Amino acid sequence: MHTGKQLLVVDDHQEIRDLLKRFLELHGYQVQGVADGQQMRQHLAKHQPDLIILDVMLPGDDGLALCQELRGQGNLVPIIMLTAVGEEIDRIVGLEMGADDYLPKPFNPRELLARIKAVLRRHPIIEAPVTASSDDCLFFDRWTLNLARRELCDDNKITVSLSTAEFNLLQVFTHHPHHVLSRDQLLDLARGREAQAFDRAIDTLVSRLRRKLEVDSKQPQLIKTIWGGGYLFAADVRHGH
Repeated sequence: MHTGKQLLVVDDHQEIRDLLKRFLELHGYQVQGVADGQQMRQHLAKHQPDLIILDVMLPGDDGLALCQELRGQGNLVPIIMLTAVGEEIDRIVGLEMGADDYLPKPFNPRELLARIKAVLRRHPIIEAPVTASSDDCLFFDRWTLNLARRELCDDNKITVSLSTAEFNLLQVFTHHPHHVLSRDQLLDLARGREAQAFDRAIDTLVSRLRRKLEVDSKQPQLIKTIWGGGYLFAADVRHGH
């Protein structure tokens, strides 16, 4: 079985890189391994992997900083982060920066394989061609969300940067306006149930979106909190070009 998918493992432990390379290649993936952020940048300058397995604890720039760097450059390649056991705060911060999934160390390679398959299956950029044309947009309040370009612009044509997680969550809200969505529903719709559920992570992402969208994030008018229920996107949404 050969999937044709190319994976990049970024981990400073040689034995982990070798283990994952042997195991994942048995399951049809092409795997390259690098030890740190500098080697990752050099690899990405020449190659475009389908998914990156990124350790949080790295010499030099850590995995969180590298994830933020990639998303800031507009690189939407899926990222699975490897974290030490119990470091929930790293997972929450990583969600904000656009990581797609997490796996605590030590881990079973078969679980990582399942996570890889799940992320690739639900990641539209990798798994399926973008069906929206470059001018398919959603309009709400003073904002325009370009679905194909994954860009958010205000009424002055100023682009506001969104992480992958923020874009996914905003896309869910704009496709379900005036509906109360629980945290579990938001996780289902934005990330898939394969992702580990962190209620606080959703709350953090909502807070970040509010700071970018709302006139006054302390008195939100677009994303309203429904106590005991979840969140409601209160704006009218129009599809157009």
